[in-house]
Amino acid sequence: MTVFLVIGVIGLVLLAVSLVLGDLLDGVADALPGDVFSTAVIGAFVAATGFGGATAEAAGTPAVVSLPVGIVAGVVFGWFAAWLTRLIRDGGSDATPSVDHTVGQAGRVVSAIPNAGLGTVDVLVGGNPVRLNARCDQPLEAGTEVYVTTVLSPTAVEVAPVWRPLP
Repeated sequence: MTVFLVIGVIGLVLLAVSLVLGDLLDGVADALPGDVFSTAVIGAFVAATGFGGATAEAAGTPAVVSLPVGIVAGVVFGWFAAWLTRLIRDGGSDATPSVDHTVGQAGRVVSAIPNAGLGTVDVLVGGNPVRLNARCDQPLEAGTEVYVTTVLSPTAVEVAPVWRPLP
């Protein structure tokens, strides 16, 4: 059982090293497809093999059975580590929000919009408040809820007030 526990601890150390320092085996096995030989996958395989074998041996199975049980556990956890690594690497990020993403979004007038001039509005884009210059076909007071109808420039939009029915 001690041998299996030592193998498991070595695997955990390898996993910790891959977490802190990154993939140490990067480029070693580039000829092979996927992330089969990444540091995280090998660390997960070794740790699960050691602890799986130790668990089987602690349950009273002979070493002839404990070793295959450990290897199966290692393959399962190694596959999971490869899947998780691939998921993280391939996960794209959203595009950077731009003023074009404001069309149709609700906002609030910050500084009044005069009849023939520009005021300021705050609009949420991607969860982030964006302050833009705004114009409207009618004067709007500060605090009025609006929605963006058109983009005029990278810093200016045209807005319309949110329609509220009379009670």
